[in-house]
Amino acid sequence: MTTTIKDIAKRTGVSHSTVSRALRGDPLISFETAKRIRQAAKEMAYLPSAAARSLKTNRSQVLGVIVSSIDDPFFSEIVFGIEEAAQEAGYRLFIAASQHDPAREQKIIQAMMEHRTDGVIICSSSFSSDQGRQLLEYGFPIVVVNHQGAENFHYSIFHDDINGSRQITRHLIDLGHRKVAYLGNSLSGRTTLDRLAGFQAEMQAAGLTIPDEYVHHVAGNSPQFGMDGSNYLLNLKQPPTAIVCFNDMLAIGVLKCCRQAGLNVPDDISVTGFDNITFSAYTHPPLTTFDQPKQSIGSEAARLLLDLLDANPNGAVFQPKEIVLKGRLLVRDSTAVPSAVRNTL
Repeated sequence: MTTTIKDIAKRTGVSHSTVSRALRGDPLISFETAKRIRQAAKEMAYLPSAAARSLKTNRSQVLGVIVSSIDDPFFSEIVFGIEEAAQEAGYRLFIAASQHDPAREQKIIQAMMEHRTDGVIICSSSFSSDQGRQLLEYGFPIVVVNHQGAENFHYSIFHDDINGSRQITRHLIDLGHRKVAYLGNSLSGRTTLDRLAGFQAEMQAAGLTIPDEYVHHVAGNSPQFGMDGSNYLLNLKQPPTAIVCFNDMLAIGVLKCCRQAGLNVPDDISVTGFDNITFSAYTHPPLTTFDQPKQSIGSEAARLLLDLLDANPNGAVFQPKEIVLKGRLLVRDSTAVPSAVRNTL
């Protein structure tokens, strides 16, 4: 039989309101009384009712999280950071994947309403701004992560992708590469544009030109798209000596394509990724990448949303806030001095 607050009150000889206040940590309840009540609750295996708490606080204690794809390890690490911060504050997560599909996005919004989520974190970079505005109209506090339409929202978390891409490109230039290509993801909006901008800025700073055909976008970020993109780049009349990939998933596909083409990475061509997903350290060869602090991004997003919920019970709009985090370059074995330079040494 489930133990109730009234059961604890009867055992400890206090009112059920005193039990409720003690279990919430009300400082007006004396230390000894609160200690006695908590001990009784523990002995009686009392579990607080989420439904009852929701009725009293008008909160579901649930945060909605929208990602582009559940199977992308990049998002799983961000969600891990969100979940850690949320659990610490007593919240649970309702996670949904948009799959870049407007119809799914609309269903997700409906589900968020039905589950009465207290706020939403949008990790899908291409989640429709129109759908986002609909969430805002329904009164959901929203924090967006690396979102291409962040200007339409008041609160956002970003990684400094321009800086990260510049560091990767500088690493290749310092190795002696001059024919460097960029393989992007056309569905990632601001993210791929920022990484492209960092690549272009560093090449320009080094006085290097980028042929138009050296910038190639594919419609996704899976390894298969990486293979498709590298097939295009490797079959150019003058193929690049290095490929800067939008992310690690594309780079994994590029590595496989190079092997199938009989090319040795990094002796024949250098390849870089971005994000430092877990798999990147176990590819052959291990992938040079940029370590985006994914768990920190997730936890920062959750804390920002929780702060909004604590400070903003009536849905008022506060001063917009954008938090930008920086990562670090990880040099592994997929990059080396190009063969033309190596042969002159």
